[in-house]
Amino acid sequence: MAAAKKDYYEVLGVNRDAGDEEIKKSFKKLAMKFHPDRNPDNPKAEESFKEAKEAYEILSDEQKRAAYDQYGHAGVDQSMGGGGFSGFNSGNFSDAFGDIFGDIFGGGGGRNQRSNVYRGADLRYNLEISLEDAAKGTETKIRIPVQTNCETCHGSGARPGTSPVTCTTCNGHGQVRMQQGFFSVQQTCPKCHGSGKMVKEPCPTCHGGGRIKQNKTLNVKIPAGVDEGDRIRLSGEGEAGVNGGPTGDLYVVVHLKEHAIFQREGANLHCEMPISFSTAALGGEIEVPTLDGAAKMKIPSETQTGSVFRLRGKGIKPLRSSEHGDLMVHVVVETPVRLTEKQKDLLREFESSTQADAGKHSPKNKSWVDKARDFFS
Repeated sequence: MAAAKKDYYEVLGVNRDAGDEEIKKSFKKLAMKFHPDRNPDNPKAEESFKEAKEAYEILSDEQKRAAYDQYGHAGVDQSMGGGGFSGFNSGNFSDAFGDIFGDIFGGGGGRNQRSNVYRGADLRYNLEISLEDAAKGTETKIRIPVQTNCETCHGSGARPGTSPVTCTTCNGHGQVRMQQGFFSVQQTCPKCHGSGKMVKEPCPTCHGGGRIKQNKTLNVKIPAGVDEGDRIRLSGEGEAGVNGGPTGDLYVVVHLKEHAIFQREGANLHCEMPISFSTAALGGEIEVPTLDGAAKMKIPSETQTGSVFRLRGKGIKPLRSSEHGDLMVHVVVETPVRLTEKQKDLLREFESSTQADAGKHSPKNKSWVDKARDFFS
């Protein structure tokens, strides 16, 4: 005995007074969930898909739905060819399933035909600039290869004096519908490749493509404060569109050249500053390089290597900020080299004078020695 059929409204999960859009939306959700290509080797999912498909075929058709509402399954079994699911042929279903197929596989479909006009591709250009130019802004010229509209045919692809004709395969739609088993699929027309037009007499310059590759020189203004990876958009400077479509954009991506002195970290700059042994011990004033020239900085006595001093406002003002960053100066105490015998004697004398009270003059060294002693003992 054959199993009783489920109520079509229950299958789609809608009320009996549901409108066409609600029914279509519910079917699309179920079809996306149970589609066989998303559930390979899953008989239950395939059966659920078929039930939803059959329910939508009936409820999306005004006459069949009216018959089903009045007589139940008995009112529509004959229109279904006696076999329920296998005998239907509905334009409404084809449109709805075309939309679903496009969502599953990323293609176009449904009631709305794809436009034959295509926007040109966006382009990317990697531009290397110095840290100084990034901080203060600059203007430079770049040369890029780009697809532009053919001047001979003005982008039509046809020889001057002729025009493209409507594609005879897709009748100008750019797509053709292919029947595959129990559902239909919209595909790009293999004859016109989606343009909807055919060129019988190609342009001698672009050979029917409508576009040619050229080198274009552009002026690019780099605003002050740009950082590594920032993008500057040049609207309409990308590749030309197809069939009169809009031109794409050009994105200039900023890359900073390695600097001999500074390293950038957001709005702040960092640099290493070597100082003499005597300056570190006694203190003093040194000159520090900045992007605006040399600046004076005081070194306190007893400064250790690795100490960091901040020069406020000597960094970079970022692109989207009103305040300058700081310059972080990392001090490195430099050991003197190529000493004379007299200088060596003075250092030995100095070393001898500090040995009597090493803990006072070299507290870090004494602490380290004590920790090492404890470790080994």
